[in-house]
Amino acid sequence: MPSTNRPYVLGSAEGQAMWFLGNLVTVKAAGAQTRGRLTVAEFLNPAGFAPPLHRHLEEDEMFYILSGTARFLCDGEELTAHPGDFVLLPVGLPHTFVVDPGEPLRCLQITTPSGFEDFAADVGAPAHERRLPDPGPFDPAALGHAAARHHIEILGPPPNTHDHS
Repeated sequence: MPSTNRPYVLGSAEGQAMWFLGNLVTVKAAGAQTRGRLTVAEFLNPAGFAPPLHRHLEEDEMFYILSGTARFLCDGEELTAHPGDFVLLPVGLPHTFVVDPGEPLRCLQITTPSGFEDFAADVGAPAHERRLPDPGPFDPAALGHAAARHHIEILGPPPNTHDHS
């Protein structure tokens, strides 16, 4: 990706790709391209995936759903999102989401201001293959320390992915 203030086009498979908690994340625009104003990343989350309950202390987080379905849980509200839907999770509110067990979720994640890409790079690893791996376990303590460095608080475990109440 360019690091100067110039227009560019990235193809569907272009951008900085990394594995982050078993998800394929491809950064399309980062702080270097937006003067720190926002990050745009394409996520491919495996079916049934759910991140730990957390909150961002500096970033609003938004999702535009491209394919698949997810239940977003934010500050006591449950929001179900389908392809074409847009979800806003305001800064400071505890949230998580659960990807429908029937298919992966593909979405654009937008955070403002930028910086999420640094957290994903700190926790993740470069992606050389663009297919979903078995996510396997992650170290909650290491995730918590990395999150704290990037102004994110881990508040609890992922929700029960079978609980649709």
